[in-house]
Amino acid sequence: MTFSGHAPGSTAYRRLIAGLFFAGIATFAQLYSPQAVLPRLSADLGVAPATAALTVSAATLGLAAAVIPWSLVADRIGRIPAMGIGVLAATVLGLLAPLSTTLEMLLLLRLVEGVALGAVPAVALAYLSEEVRARSAAAAAGSYIAGTTVGGLLGRILSGIVGEPAGWRVGMWTVAAICAVAAVLFLWLVPRAEGFVPGRLRPPGDAVGALARLVTPLRSASQLALYAQGFLLMGAFVAVYNYLGFHLAAEPFALPSWLVTLLFLAYLSGTFSSPWAGSLASRFGRYPVLLGAIAVMVAGALLLLAGVTALVLLGLVLFTAGFFGAHAVASGWAPVAADPSTRAQASSLYYFGYYAGSSLFGWALGIVFGGVDWTWFVVAVVVMCGVAAALAGGALHRASGSHALDDGGS
Repeated sequence: MTFSGHAPGSTAYRRLIAGLFFAGIATFAQLYSPQAVLPRLSADLGVAPATAALTVSAATLGLAAAVIPWSLVADRIGRIPAMGIGVLAATVLGLLAPLSTTLEMLLLLRLVEGVALGAVPAVALAYLSEEVRARSAAAAAGSYIAGTTVGGLLGRILSGIVGEPAGWRVGMWTVAAICAVAAVLFLWLVPRAEGFVPGRLRPPGDAVGALARLVTPLRSASQLALYAQGFLLMGAFVAVYNYLGFHLAAEPFALPSWLVTLLFLAYLSGTFSSPWAGSLASRFGRYPVLLGAIAVMVAGALLLLAGVTALVLLGLVLFTAGFFGAHAVASGWAPVAADPSTRAQASSLYYFGYYAGSSLFGWALGIVFGGVDWTWFVVAVVVMCGVAAALAGGALHRASGSHALDDGGS
């Protein structure tokens, strides 16, 4: 019988969501573990904030460069083996990176670690779209994104809390150790793939076919608009989390490091907003939910201009919730809207744009922050959100008339 996907509530469905949840922790906790200790790392190494932020950008750059190759590897060897190899290799590198004796060595190890980490985001959503029933794809994608928010939060909070008394190296190493446990849980829980057979879509050695599968999504205006969402919104998001700690440590806030670390708890808003956005997209369509999430991001960003800590925290919560809502919709939309033979490539191209934006703007907006001030930094963030919304309005609104593109995944 033709496999139609695991149904919500089934044991296999629950194991799949739980397995990808732990894959998200293993990936995103170590990817962002330096973020909470950037001020201390900057002071210890005697480098500018934008230079310290390269420890985050190096990993996301490696990830951006690797997602497309990983999608091709996954087509050949299978989705789960590719993710398993990547997450285990990344965990080993994550344990080695804090032992670096120079900034250059740290950046190199973080770059290679990012390459290994690329396996999960490159493949997870394609695997998910193949293994769950089509009408549940948007909601399942939202649940997976919720797991990535827990990973990102855990990496930031744990490294910050441990790193405050023990140093940034111990903070990052502790996160890597937790990720090793999460990687084992992922491999134990995730069910074997039934909706995809490695190599079945092409003859062995078909390099031309591989290139065609990669180029095909780039010919679609709606796919390009989705990739632009990841590029611009993720770039804005990472930049805010990179430099907000520096902003709050200065006057008029002068917050202690431990309190700045706790502000990363705003990440929890994304844990709730991503599955909620997925559910709303299943009911009302992806396009209106995407625009609504971007509007929430803009409202949150404007509150970051306030001179009162409580208002800044509220702004951070809204900004984070809006971002993860938009990301859950856009990332889940890309593989569903693609031809079945190019789903892994469509997903990996989205994540290429996503992490390319993280690497570029996570560093470049630091120059704005250091060279001008926080106000212009926030203006740049709002402009990026506005451009993303305009591109969505141009391409995705036209596509929303297509049942395949805007039915919430059915």
